[in-house]
Amino acid sequence: MRKILTIAFFVALVLAVRSWEKRDIVHPPGVLVPESPVQRVLAEPRPIAIDDFVLSPRASFRIRARVLSREDYHLGDEAGLSPMDLALGWGVMSDQAVLDRIRITQGGRWYFTRYELPAPIPDGQIIRHSGNMHVIPANDWVRDRIRDVRRGDVLQLRGFLVDVDRSDGFRWRTSLTREDSGGGSCEIFYLEQIFVEPRP
Repeated sequence: MRKILTIAFFVALVLAVRSWEKRDIVHPPGVLVPESPVQRVLAEPRPIAIDDFVLSPRASFRIRARVLSREDYHLGDEAGLSPMDLALGWGVMSDQAVLDRIRITQGGRWYFTRYELPAPIPDGQIIRHSGNMHVIPANDWVRDRIRDVRRGDVLQLRGFLVDVDRSDGFRWRTSLTREDSGGGSCEIFYLEQIFVEPRP
């Protein structure tokens, strides 16, 4: 019996440590990321082949943003290509005082916000200052780094917004604007560089 209790204690301890290591990062009130994403249309894009997929770069993309949420995916045609979505915020959507009043969730490749009235900020500002990024790691190093990303982290990311095709007719199209919402409004982000800023 003592052996079972000892094992149970150590299992609970390991789970508690893992939960602590993955806890949300909380910041003081105020805008953490004042700058907006930088996007530039490509003059002569070159296709990128990954397994059976062909990626067509549409624009270079650079962003510094706060992680509002992350969701890992293991099922579906695109899960092997894009194992994670990151909901990212900048400007007013990087302010802890605003985010404390918004419930943010993800699922089925969607990003959702809920709040009690009165709204902390207008819906238009939420749309223009946040986005759901379908992340395609460019290499194993990037894939390993995104696994450690936590809600509340501030990231610096570089890569390309891409469309995705496959010979069997599979198509996935990226958004190229921060003004849209609903179906087709997510960015498909081929991620080449990632830097996690020091945590508070």
